Amino acid sequence: MKVTINGKSMELDCQTAFEVREQIGNQTDLIILNGFQIEEDCKISENDVLTIIRKGYMPEEEELESMMMARHTPNVHKKVKEGKVAVAGLGGLGSNIAIMLARIGVGKLLLIDFDVVEPSNLNRQSYNISHLGMSKTTALKKQIEEINPFIKVETQNIKVTEDNVSELFSGYDIVCEAFDKPEAKSMLVNVVLDQFTDIKIVAASGMAGYDSSNLIKTAKPMNRLYLCGDFENGARIGQGLMAPRVQICAGHQANMVLRLLLGIEDV
Repeated sequence: MKVTINGKSMELDCQTAFEVREQIGNQTDLIILNGFQIEEDCKISENDVLTIIRKGYMPEEEELESMMMARHTPNVHKKVKEGKVAVAGLGGLGSNIAIMLARIGVGKLLLIDFDVVEPSNLNRQSYNISHLGMSKTTALKKQIEEINPFIKVETQNIKVTEDNVSELFSGYDIVCEAFDKPEAKSMLVNVVLDQFTDIKIVAASGMAGYDSSNLIKTAKPMNRLYLCGDFENGARIGQGLMAPRVQICAGHQANMVLRLLLGIEDV
């Protein structure tokens, strides 16, 4: 019987998924059959796609690719892998957005920030004590390499200004705005929409404090602009930026990026 196993076409004399695992793996290996992880044995058919995942083992690129594809389904994974996404600002929003995009297998990421990791960042940003003093671009790139070393990651340790937006973001499909300051947010959104005709921008406003998670939403205020947050609660005295709401908003942004990469433009 001809089946595809971990991305390779093979001829096997097997009738069930567990028989395949017995031939090429171990009993503790996970099995994904046609995109679904199975717990009980199943019959297999000609041209089925199986992924056998060994625990505690780092696969080669082709094998990891087949595993990602098995989780995401082939058509979804192909579109995500072809995506080129820029993340401007690597604080509470941007660092978490970048990690989520790496986990779903976005093919190329641009990480932009001019700051270094300092202790107060640890309350909500995707950094550890070992990253203190490192540039955020370097620290985040190292984390992504630990998640998926086959993603192309470009870094720019620079401040984004009106004068360099065109050069920095040319060639990318989507820009994630993840700045702290309202004036910087506004500048990036306005310049990207003005200077590019095809790039979509996913921005954020209002994720401070500890109000209800359900207030955070995704909206589309105009063509090519998507806005995530509650649009009201900015950081101020008595209302700081805390991990839960910041990461919920980052999740909204990352999910909107995923939808756009899949060609889904409504919110």
